[in-house]
Amino acid sequence: MKWGIIELKISLDYAKISGFIETERINSIQEKGYSLHRILQHKTKEECAYLGWLNIPKDISESEIKRIIHVSENIRSQSDHLVVIGIGGSYLGARAAIQMMGGESTNHDLDSGYKSNRVLFAGHNMSSDYFNDLIHQLEGKEVSLNVISKSSTTTEPAIAFRLLKEYMETKYGRQEAARRIYVTTSKDKGALRAMADREGYQSFVIPEDIGGRYSVLTPVGLLPMAVAGINIEQVLEGARAAMEDLSEESLEANHAYQYAAIRNLFYAQGKTTEVLVTYDPRLFYFSEWYKQLFGESEGKDGKGIFPAAMNFTTDLHSLGQYLQDGPRNIFETVLNVEKQDDSIILKATEDDVDGLNYLSGRSLDEINKKAMQAAMDAHVAGGVPNLVINIPDLTPYHMGYLFYFFEKACAMSGLLMGVNPFDQPGVEAYKTNMFRILGKPGYEAT
Repeated sequence: MKWGIIELKISLDYAKISGFIETERINSIQEKGYSLHRILQHKTKEECAYLGWLNIPKDISESEIKRIIHVSENIRSQSDHLVVIGIGGSYLGARAAIQMMGGESTNHDLDSGYKSNRVLFAGHNMSSDYFNDLIHQLEGKEVSLNVISKSSTTTEPAIAFRLLKEYMETKYGRQEAARRIYVTTSKDKGALRAMADREGYQSFVIPEDIGGRYSVLTPVGLLPMAVAGINIEQVLEGARAAMEDLSEESLEANHAYQYAAIRNLFYAQGKTTEVLVTYDPRLFYFSEWYKQLFGESEGKDGKGIFPAAMNFTTDLHSLGQYLQDGPRNIFETVLNVEKQDDSIILKATEDDVDGLNYLSGRSLDEINKKAMQAAMDAHVAGGVPNLVINIPDLTPYHMGYLFYFFEKACAMSGLLMGVNPFDQPGVEAYKTNMFRILGKPGYEAT
């Protein structure tokens, strides 16, 4: 295999790691990759039960897609705001998608306006100030809720739903509130499913064979996206393209597997932290989604690459020193959005007081990309290897492709590391302690 770029819908450029990993080392993983690919594609191991996400871009029915679109249109017509209640995978994918498509302000946590409809988020923290700010933002507005939980037992969204359900029933009355509450949960079990059936809430199903952090391409992510005005058919088209491109078992032909292999080779060298770098603030919540995906998938059995994220050039003026001269246990993966607005041009001034006339005639986007090149060159020279994932454009199609790319890469990376990338036993530890401390019945002696 030669160093360079694989030309696919979204391309992986690993040219800047050639001084850190020999080509033969990547090739040496190929045989192990074949066997793990067969585990993923053919579900031959009991520990890989949660593999429904692999085929969901094709398995999701046309009737389900049309129903999601129809319900989203009803929500948009009846409400100014949809409040999505969820935590982790139940909200991060949707939030990342809406921000990527320009639907969430990068300057205000709660202000996520897209056209005339706004998707707000609750249940991902227990801050009373945040909740009060949310209620204030809903004043005088028409509101719908989408509560998302597979287990129905996660404390943060359960509390938020209890509070917002009371708010809705006080505002609209129980019958009208029921018409404005939409549930995304398990098909036939759990408290939320029972409540939806009892109250007559419209509901969508989270497939049993898909875990929360791999659920963005199910109704978990697709309904909020559609309400925000995103074309979910194009999202799924991009995911289907990725599904086809990334079905190859050969490392040389599968750039998601290459990314997974390179991550593991860095890990074997003692590079235990990966920094996902973005130069576009629209990718902030995608970075948050990435952190959950890889953190919950790999961080177990005393193993795991720590997933961090930085937004450049902002963080170059805070953490740049650490990256350049700190411990050499870091590698970077840069998300490069190739197509950007190039209409903002710097003009020359007569006095040139700020000394910027040398940049006259250049676009802000060109300057940003030169800063990216400069940072990568400096970090590589300082001992921090850089991978680059080139994204042609931030469109629904490319977004769907990007989500699937990272899911496939994460699954393979976890298997290469020797962990089960589909469970999260460590998350349950804090929940058990919290239940005990708060006095939940049955947890007194745990």
